[in-house]
Amino acid sequence: MQKTVILSLVLGFSLVGLVPVFAQTEISDKVVVLTTQSGEMVIELFPGDAPKTVENFLKLTSQKFYDRTVFHRVIKDFMIQGGDPKTKPGGYQHVTEWGTGDAGYTIPGEFNTIKHKRGIVSMARGSSPDSASSQFFVVHKDTPSLDQEYAVFGRLATKASFTTLDKIANLTTTGKEGNDIPLDWGKGEVLKAEIKNRSEIKDLLDQGEPDRVNETITNQPTVPYTNEKLGFSFVPPAGWFTQEPQKQNEITPDVVAVGNKIGGFTPAISVSVKPANGTSVEDYTSKIKQSLQPAINSGILTIQDENKITINGNEAFMRQALGKFNTTSGQLKIKFKEVVIKSNDKFFIITYTNSDNNFDAVLPKFQALLDSFSTNVKSNIDVKSVDTSIKSPESNAKSKKQCAIATAAYGSELAPEVQLLREVRDNVLYETKSGTAFMSGFNEFYYSFSPTIADWERQNPLFKQVVKTTITPMLSTMSILNYVDIHSEQQMLGYGIGLILLNVGMYFVVPTLVIIKIKNRFSS
Repeated sequence: MQKTVILSLVLGFSLVGLVPVFAQTEISDKVVVLTTQSGEMVIELFPGDAPKTVENFLKLTSQKFYDRTVFHRVIKDFMIQGGDPKTKPGGYQHVTEWGTGDAGYTIPGEFNTIKHKRGIVSMARGSSPDSASSQFFVVHKDTPSLDQEYAVFGRLATKASFTTLDKIANLTTTGKEGNDIPLDWGKGEVLKAEIKNRSEIKDLLDQGEPDRVNETITNQPTVPYTNEKLGFSFVPPAGWFTQEPQKQNEITPDVVAVGNKIGGFTPAISVSVKPANGTSVEDYTSKIKQSLQPAINSGILTIQDENKITINGNEAFMRQALGKFNTTSGQLKIKFKEVVIKSNDKFFIITYTNSDNNFDAVLPKFQALLDSFSTNVKSNIDVKSVDTSIKSPESNAKSKKQCAIATAAYGSELAPEVQLLREVRDNVLYETKSGTAFMSGFNEFYYSFSPTIADWERQNPLFKQVVKTTITPMLSTMSILNYVDIHSEQQMLGYGIGLILLNVGMYFVVPTLVIIKIKNRFSS
């Protein structure tokens, strides 16, 4: 029952946001000095990015919690992890317990945009975003995969600190099978942890601002989104990916904009358009609340705020809620903010969803999108006539919104070629049964991995360029179909098989022949 309620809430109350870039990182007047057998590590702290984490770290240090703990997990070129009270003398019966201890409580996961570069200090945690307690780790080598998944709260602040980090990171360990425990663990023992003023440290490095994940994203131009078919437009946050998901049923939103994943949760903003048929905003939102009542009664959902508002001269209604969902890794808290706007006898439902921890930080992005939202776009379709029923794969194949290449070429100079490919799909492939069957299978295959590819493209401009370069030859060959006359299944199969063989030759046969030729040349 709860699983069904969660699905309904996530689909009906959908989604997003980004953590803002700070103009200047707040650095604490206090530093923490860890004295080990391998040397000292001075840690400067970022209370502006992770206030509760910094407060907890200073509290535990002042209580001598970290004294005699060991950096129990050491992986060269990755990180060293410590802060487990079970690594203290008398704190364990067997070393297999190392890594399982905590302070007896957990703190919220304050995921931020600081990159996990060499020397960064971040909180260790379990699978739940809010499971951090006392354990922390120091990054030995830049690790982008950790960005926005763990709470960065400080960094090493002296040259000697990096030397100590290298000494501990290079200790011989038991390997993965033995939980990466250092064999000479005494050299990774924290003899004493103490709080000092920055003024007491004479050799502090001038490292400037820490690198942040979305600094490059904020420099990207914002591209307005316009949907003439449904009659609205808005400006999504810079760097966010906007797409039109396949319409599976009436709950599926018409448009979704997604940001970067933060702390295991991807923030999103969705837009759905429904016919009003003379219904008032109050009556419509009242029906929505009635559908949520079972979740409210069970305590899964809590309405935090709701009131009638005005958006750009249109009557609207706002509702904010907090959902608490029990999972195998703990309780997951998700916040929703939904705004229903009535205009042109249609309801425009705009929903922002994010984790409870990051909701407020990203809220300005959602407000900016609302401020830009316009219904002064001439609609070329009557929303009342839209069929929202679930269709069979055959009847629904022609209504798919995006072909496989659209995601890869989004926002690039390949857009005209992609539009041409769409015309080929609609005007040629969908005109025959074999073409329709092929596109149905192809789309099922593509949408099994496209969200991952799109996420990589947003985070890595170089990867996006590689994808664009790779698909260009295929786009060129597919465009051939737009200049031929196909009047039968046999002709469709003939051209289709020919293009498949042509692409196989370009992408597989030719490279193989080149490799063989190079190999033979070196052999001779």
